[in-house]
Amino acid sequence: MDKTQVMVYFCLYGDEFPIDYVTETLEIEPTKTYKKGEVIVRPHNPNVISTKTLYRKETAWELSTGYQESYDVKEQMDQVLGPLKNKASILNQVKAKYKLECKIFIVIIMENGDSPGLYLDNEQIEFANSVKAEIDIDLYANPYENDD
Repeated sequence: MDKTQVMVYFCLYGDEFPIDYVTETLEIEPTKTYKKGEVIVRPHNPNVISTKTLYRKETAWELSTGYQESYDVKEQMDQVLGPLKNKASILNQVKAKYKLECKIFIVIIMENGDSPGLYLDNEQIEFANSVKAEIDIDLYANPYENDD
């Protein structure tokens, strides 16, 4: 049986900026980076035939939990925001220097109607506000199993 999964990631993005500089300044290794103009590599799906090549429209630095089995989004939020919480002033300096934006993504894949708790505590909200990060929540509900 598939289990409900949660992924949280923080993304610092903009037109073009030196990713290595951001990594060194924050003293945090990103889980993913990409540069404006790079080809978007999509997973192979034999059911989809597409010949159109897509390119990245921005440069990004991301810190992610990856998908984890979870029934409490706060756990993944803490994993991502924990290393960043004392870096708000550095993030704001980098944002101003390179005209960047930031966003916190919460992705939930619910299986069989099992939904996790979605609670943001004051510390998480204050951090998001301190760096002017938007919060983007994506919910995917996979079908319930039939009781045939």
